[in-house]
Amino acid sequence: MAAKRILRKIVWWVYLARCSDATLYCGVTTDLDRRFDEHNHALKGARYTRSRRPVEMVWSQKQKTRSAALKREYAVKQLSRREKEALVAKRSASLLKGVEKNARQ
Repeated sequence: MAAKRILRKIVWWVYLARCSDATLYCGVTTDLDRRFDEHNHALKGARYTRSRRPVEMVWSQKQKTRSAALKREYAVKQLSRREKEALVAKRSASLLKGVEKNARQ
């Protein structure tokens, strides 16, 4: 009897983290919470962020595949600091709109 293969849909994330020295770190992960914890507490955190703790997640974007996530990470890394800050500001503005909308309801 052939073994059934259970396919689990994996969601990939591209993220920006703001370090304690105000620099931005870009990475990819399948688990934002775990990765955030690793950046702040574990020895597994990226070498860049280990000396710049605490780290705050400031932007993330869902991707369907690892390939898409890596391509988006590369694209984000090519942005200037000003463009990366605009991504963060756009996310913050959309979150604020959602909070205001919920408060009116």
